[in-house]
Amino acid sequence: MAEKKQDVLLEVKNLKKYFTISSGLFGGKTEYVKAVDDVSFTINRGETLGLVGESGCGKSTTGRTLIRLYDVTGGEVIFDGAEIGHMSEHELKPYRKKIQMIFQDPYASLNSRMTVADIVGEPLDIHGLASGQARQDRIYELLHTVGLSKDHASRYPHEFSGGQRQRIGIARALAVNPDFIICDEPISALDVSIQAQVVNMLEDLQNEYGLTYLFIAHDLSMVKHISDRIGVMYLGKLVEIADSNELYERPEHPYTQALLSAIPIPDPEITRNAERIILEGDVPSPLNPPSGCRFRTRCRYAMERCSQEEPQLRDIGNGHQVACHLMDEK
Repeated sequence: MAEKKQDVLLEVKNLKKYFTISSGLFGGKTEYVKAVDDVSFTINRGETLGLVGESGCGKSTTGRTLIRLYDVTGGEVIFDGAEIGHMSEHELKPYRKKIQMIFQDPYASLNSRMTVADIVGEPLDIHGLASGQARQDRIYELLHTVGLSKDHASRYPHEFSGGQRQRIGIARALAVNPDFIICDEPISALDVSIQAQVVNMLEDLQNEYGLTYLFIAHDLSMVKHISDRIGVMYLGKLVEIADSNELYERPEHPYTQALLSAIPIPDPEITRNAERIILEGDVPSPLNPPSGCRFRTRCRYAMERCSQEEPQLRDIGNGHQVACHLMDEK
């Protein structure tokens, strides 16, 4: 079925985020780290798009650029019909309420000098959403929503466990009734026993409030559990994107195949017979990426064309998009 344009909440077109590391003084060449380089995708209202890849592939930078913690180097970020990628801070303020973020490290993202009530209530103050008794009631309501009690409101972040701190971060993100939440590896710093609780809570909140998520992670089994579609990034590029089940059952890009082969399977018989794809070499530097396909230096199927021509994402059916020259051979 064709995607309805009105269902698209976020549309990212050719997004680029470069970091300058050498300014080119005295006639020298300006050098950039191309953290995100020409990435395009859409997220429909009410769905969860998972974004996976190795550390340093640009997935967290993508999330931070979408929410404008980083300025956009190039491309467009269209949220609910408005291009927010190049708005001024004043123009952007109304959209700050609609887009929120849950950070990877729940301790570093919370102000250790503020009580939980002040942390959760701060967005209400900034956007003028509640004051006095209404503000206090809203804080208690948010704490209850994420599984905490009003008794926690007067405490400080260091008095909580990692899972509880992440719940505080989620309460803060929910305070302004957002439409879209970027979850930047929200469970990677938590104990395994707590990860499932947080993910299940995020799913319950999505169903209750109609939220839309970008879920950034490198735990592929957890990403499959929560995501409707999954995008795979490598060295600043999106190399494959597909429906969650489709990606796991029919991965087409060699990098995706390698990632999926590394997922532990709790069955010794299946594990013994499964093919394990070991990637050779290290991830190239984003300061000087390989010509053509960026994955070619580690790809067992690399051919001459891969070094000369950069593959583009193309649809191979059912919304499954792959950026690989091998698709031309099939």
